[in-house]
Amino acid sequence: MKRPIFQKIAGACAAGLAAVVAMLTLSATPAAAHGERSQQAFLRMRTLNWYDVKWSKTTLNVNEEMELTGKVHVFSGWPQAVAKPQEAFLNVGEPGPVLIRKSASVGEVPVPRTFSMDVGYDYEYKIVLKARRPGRYHVHVQINVKDGGPIVGPGQWVEIKGDMKDFTNPVTLLDGSTIDLETYGINWTYAYHFVWMAAALVWILYWFLQKGIIVRGWQVAAGKRNEIITAGDKRFGAIWLAVSMLALLIFYANANREFPRTLPMQAGLLTGIPFIEDSRHETVTLHYSGGSYKVPGRELTMNVQITNKGQEPLRIGEFTTAGLRFLNPDVFTAKPEFPDYLMADRGLSVNDPTPIAPGETRSLVITVQDARFDVERLSDLAYDTDSQFGGLLFLFSPSGKREKVEVGGPVIPKFQLGATL
Repeated sequence: MKRPIFQKIAGACAAGLAAVVAMLTLSATPAAAHGERSQQAFLRMRTLNWYDVKWSKTTLNVNEEMELTGKVHVFSGWPQAVAKPQEAFLNVGEPGPVLIRKSASVGEVPVPRTFSMDVGYDYEYKIVLKARRPGRYHVHVQINVKDGGPIVGPGQWVEIKGDMKDFTNPVTLLDGSTIDLETYGINWTYAYHFVWMAAALVWILYWFLQKGIIVRGWQVAAGKRNEIITAGDKRFGAIWLAVSMLALLIFYANANREFPRTLPMQAGLLTGIPFIEDSRHETVTLHYSGGSYKVPGRELTMNVQITNKGQEPLRIGEFTTAGLRFLNPDVFTAKPEFPDYLMADRGLSVNDPTPIAPGETRSLVITVQDARFDVERLSDLAYDTDSQFGGLLFLFSPSGKREKVEVGGPVIPKFQLGATL
């Protein structure tokens, strides 16, 4: 016995309502995890090395602006499995548009679109953000690399206060008029989407109410697939296609009449972005001669030979990789301002802590040890095919001058507590 048509419609609506409720329930679940931990260790350590990252504010009101600034070193030993940043885009990692990006620049050059970076150089960036949605969010700097995906930098919790209803995003156009991008054309956007959603619903209901999905499946299994679509169905499809194309042409003509001059949001490639001038200045040279990573102890050991070509003695004070900072407590007497989950203020030690004199070449064993290696999933380098790490060493002089040198290479994984090189 066939069901009345209203029962079929009610069933279809109930199924759709259940799907909507399920999606809303899943989307309403708060997420407190740090997204960068999902990326492989080699990707975070051997691509972009972030340093001097600063958030101008961690608490702000709706409509208030903040700056996200810092520097990034493009690692010389860029992994072969990842496309080089010849086409990159400076972005922000955040849970949706909670802050809007007002401007972005690299080396004081505005970068509203894709730009190019060279391996082995350092670049300085600045992103101006405006608070939009109240709440507490984890905000990261991020660079999207074509064919390489997003590479996420260190993140900080930012709290936004106020009411989203008060948010405005005024922009002055070339003709001198001002519009609010938050609400401009929103009614037409809603109407346009409603029209096509309604059209899609009618199309689905037409085919579903003809005989239903299960009955059509039986017909295909019985070898009657050619009888499923009737001549009336073909006429309905042809009329539907014609009406849809006509609607598209009308909508296009109306938009073209109202907005005759338009520009794409992003086009072209910016090249020649200036890098930091002293990023290739080699006051300090380093030769890496092997190391190990003890998985149970979360301990990275580096055997290096360092030459001081400067005029002042230098002490090793910091190792940074994947946004994490491992500090030598003999050099850092005070804890710097930085997200605590990324700061190991007693995570670095050197077998010979005496300063490296000008002109001296010294062989050293540097030990980096902290539970954050495991928490941030950098211990996965022990299971990587290459088993290589990468990062930056910072050395400090008595006058406070800082020197930077790249360090990286293969390590031998050790899975026993007493293992040695």
